[in-house]
Amino acid sequence: MFLDLLRKKLKQKDLYHYDEKSNAKEIEIKKQQIGSNIHHTISIFEEIYSIPNNNDVNIREFNISSLNKKAAILAITSITDSNAIDKYVLVPLLTNKDSSKNIVDILEISDVSTFHIIEDIINKINDGNAVLFVDGLTSAYCVSVSDFQNRDIASSENEIVIKGPKEAFTENLTANISLIRKRIRNEKLVIESTLISKRSHNKIHVVYIKDLVNKQLLTNIKTRINNLDVDSIQNIPLLEQLIEDRQVSIFPTILYTERPDRAVSFLEDGYIVLLMENSPASLVLPATFWSFFHAPEDHYMRYIYAIFTRALRILAIFITLFTGAIYVGLTNYHTEMIPPDLLLAVASTRDKVPFPAFVEVFLMEIAFELIREGGLRVPTPIGPTIGIVGALILGQAAVQANIVSPIVVIVVALSGLSSFVIGDISMNFAVRLCRFLFLLSSALFGFYGMAATFTAGVFYLVSIKSFGVPYLSPMTPNYISSKDTLFRIRLTKEMFRPGYLKQKDIKKN
Repeated sequence: MFLDLLRKKLKQKDLYHYDEKSNAKEIEIKKQQIGSNIHHTISIFEEIYSIPNNNDVNIREFNISSLNKKAAILAITSITDSNAIDKYVLVPLLTNKDSSKNIVDILEISDVSTFHIIEDIINKINDGNAVLFVDGLTSAYCVSVSDFQNRDIASSENEIVIKGPKEAFTENLTANISLIRKRIRNEKLVIESTLISKRSHNKIHVVYIKDLVNKQLLTNIKTRINNLDVDSIQNIPLLEQLIEDRQVSIFPTILYTERPDRAVSFLEDGYIVLLMENSPASLVLPATFWSFFHAPEDHYMRYIYAIFTRALRILAIFITLFTGAIYVGLTNYHTEMIPPDLLLAVASTRDKVPFPAFVEVFLMEIAFELIREGGLRVPTPIGPTIGIVGALILGQAAVQANIVSPIVVIVVALSGLSSFVIGDISMNFAVRLCRFLFLLSSALFGFYGMAATFTAGVFYLVSIKSFGVPYLSPMTPNYISSKDTLFRIRLTKEMFRPGYLKQKDIKKN
């Protein structure tokens, strides 16, 4: 009886199970060279690209009268420039009268390459090239006429500066490389490309300065990239999650930046930058805690102004982390630390509130996070309005309904506003999550719990490494560097590059 039921279940599953058609034959074809018979070659590519069902791929057949040969051009119309094909390929071939010329001499375009293997030709077609097949020849001519649609270079939306360059990376890889080369006009700037996905054929571009970068660090990063075994990686944020050291760590270990000037400053210090097509940003490897703490504008401002803004940033981090936790600890465990007059004022405001201090703060913190996320997800013109109006209405209504006390609204508002000072989105999330940890530890054990959590957090930070580099370098362990950690120093005293990278040249001048 049991066996009969099992067989019945297996049969039902088989009805909905479809085995993927084996592509072993197609793989074998791709490894072969193209033949001299143009009709056979065209039939192969029609099968590979599902022509005529695939309307995006076009094959145009014609005769080259001067050579008395049949020819065909294959291109993906949505990513190639059809006008360039007509002007520099078709017209010269059709109007040529000199039978002694080679195909390359006839074409009026400089970027022409020859390929023999079908797989190589397919890769060039997928990159936006047009391919010319000529009857009687066992090679194909790939003509660079790619025309991918991209947006123009604009200013960064997430890393805003008042004083300094406004350019930001775009989804166009060529434009991004150009923005870097415009700032580093050096023959030692190397840009290597590596294929990182099996199905979508995405490429990652590794950028570094050859006479600065540490070879062992470079090899480590290349090895980790080459060990990826995935079908598709469409953009930089996905790549970041796949190659970082601790994928479940609360603190980021790879710096994400949209600004070419910031990426260049790291390159000139011996770091490595990763770029991808379709990604308007770059990854900087390795990254330390101080990289996320610093802002792009710090070095564009005068020395005194930069020190002041960094002091504000340090203060904001401590306010964000500890304000709510200190309030809960004082009201629950350490009331003797509050002056009597202030204690009476706090007690009077909490007289009608039915919840403990921890619940009050926790509810308002969650409400603040909801308002923040809601303001980000709605259309831009009404986003700020929703945030401001929502916070005012929610805070006022909560106080009047005796759900929270007025001082809790002040505490949560001050804590939330201070978190906006942290510009890097990954570090911003880390600090916001740590705020809840301190709040919980304070509710359970008061200031002792906060101290224990802070100590454990420091131990955790010390244990983190980014591609072999300690997270709190160069403060601990101590390395030779420009001392640009908590506070900025004068530009004339920044004589050394970060020693933890072990560059070939540590001195800047």
